[in-house]
Amino acid sequence: MLTRNAAPPAVTPTVLAALAVVYVVWGSTYYAIKVAIGSLPPLGMLGLRFLLAGALLYGVLRVRGMAGPTLRQWGRCAVIGTLLLGGGTGFVTLAERDASSSVAALMIAVSPLFAAVFATLWGEKTGRREWLGIGVGLLGIVLLNLGELRATPGAAVLLVLAPLCWTFGSQWSRHLPLPAGLMNSAAQMLTGGAVLAVLSAVTGEHWRVPTAGSVWALAYLVVIGGVLAYSAYTYLVAHARPALATSYAYVNPVVAILLGVLVGGEHVGPLGWAALGVIVAGVVLVAWPVGTPAPAGRPHSGAAD
Repeated sequence: MLTRNAAPPAVTPTVLAALAVVYVVWGSTYYAIKVAIGSLPPLGMLGLRFLLAGALLYGVLRVRGMAGPTLRQWGRCAVIGTLLLGGGTGFVTLAERDASSSVAALMIAVSPLFAAVFATLWGEKTGRREWLGIGVGLLGIVLLNLGELRATPGAAVLLVLAPLCWTFGSQWSRHLPLPAGLMNSAAQMLTGGAVLAVLSAVTGEHWRVPTAGSVWALAYLVVIGGVLAYSAYTYLVAHARPALATSYAYVNPVVAILLGVLVGGEHVGPLGWAALGVIVAGVVLVAWPVGTPAPAGRPHSGAAD
């Protein structure tokens, strides 16, 4: 468990690689979710997505000889999986029925702020530069979506609850004895997917023959957005500072806009491109290594600059 005097985790090449995956892939999943729920029920689609992704990853790990979770670990993974996938991803998916993906990205951008706040519950410290980066990133998101805020009140509430569930679950998971490595991701997706499937049945969601677009979007969400990106994120939660682990929330809207311009033929004006620059500046402030190694013979205080 980290304390106020613990040295901050280093930004290693593996952390940077995991960040790149989460930045790019999850930036594209907002659009993929929108396509998938065009002909699939929201909760049922998510339940199927995570059950398939979890089963695929779990099977590969077991074949490779990794031990499965204990009964207590399954229980803890169910709690975290429900918070992250049921509350976090589930609320976003429900909200996207009545909100644009850009609005969803805007609201999820508060994740680093919530993460920094929740981290203090366990004695972790967020430095002044990280707080500055969070503020700069939020400013960029506001500029990016200026004049584009379109969502019903119900969708707006869901988009506030989503990052609260996601970041609280993420920070709590850092202090629970969960399965090691990718087995943690597999167990969370299996248990969270099961909860979503039950909720779909309880709420009476109706299934119909999906369109080809929805099927392809679901396949992308299972393999790339589920197995690959979710595994990368669980690694970041365990090995990166909270503000850095959730800095994807700033980059995801950038990826969404670039996809719209390059694939969907959308237009971005000068204000939009200026906002992208502000967002990148915020991410740099958050991601920049914290502190410097202490000279020999002098213990490192662990304080963030």
